[in-house]
Amino acid sequence: MEAECLGAALELVSSGGVGLSPEKRAALGASLLLLRRDYRFQRVWFWGRIQGLRGAYYIAEGLGADLAAPRSRLYSLNCVEWNLLPPASGEMVARAEALKGRFQGDPSFEYELTEAKVEDDEKLPEDRQELVIKEEIRLVATIEQIDKAVGIIPRGSFVKTPLGPVHENRNFEGLSLTEAKKLSSYFHLAEPVNLKNKTLLEKADLDPSTDFLDSLEHDIPKGSWAVQLEKGGMVVVLRSLLWLGLTFYHVPMTKQYGYVYFGTGEKNLDLPFML
Repeated sequence: MEAECLGAALELVSSGGVGLSPEKRAALGASLLLLRRDYRFQRVWFWGRIQGLRGAYYIAEGLGADLAAPRSRLYSLNCVEWNLLPPASGEMVARAEALKGRFQGDPSFEYELTEAKVEDDEKLPEDRQELVIKEEIRLVATIEQIDKAVGIIPRGSFVKTPLGPVHENRNFEGLSLTEAKKLSSYFHLAEPVNLKNKTLLEKADLDPSTDFLDSLEHDIPKGSWAVQLEKGGMVVVLRSLLWLGLTFYHVPMTKQYGYVYFGTGEKNLDLPFML
């Protein structure tokens, strides 16, 4: 969610029992604006909080001119001082997926991960080495996983230019209430996968300037999103059942939308058995 409207946005998602204390809100409101100035970001999003056993990570994302380009991610332990995280790689994500359990809340904490070396196409029990992974690496990999899986935007809010870069659609005035209740009206803010597999006939009705991302209607497992009307039917709220703690909100017929994560950074692997 946008740093400029942090207080109002947190109120719209507070029905889920999550939020920040007035002190934290005030600290974030000031520090995020300084963050945008110091790093020369065009806009800053408050991504959310990952709660550890001994502390919490407050996450922010900085964006440039191209809104589809990789975002810069930063974390803070006190909502005032920020540290830049390294870019997430495929190897980081793969190793982080092998780690189980809660975050500690200490960036320097080290996890030990046993990895088998493959020699002559055979895995031998004795050919194992201990890998040490810092929690800071697990943190950025987890943020990447959550963003890719459940980071979403309303259809039409972003527009892709003929040259490739993605910008905010200044003509976007919000979804109608009818459209806002449909999963097909929301897109994953990540590299599309299902879109590439569509036939030319299926793509014929799509607008390449706005329909360049994957919609939520084909997410697997089916039923991984809960759609609700709140605040007297004035706000549409989507909650992810795959990454518990991810909440998206949109006020129909307005430009107000965003998502925030308040959770432990653990994927709900039991979801297929719960549906």
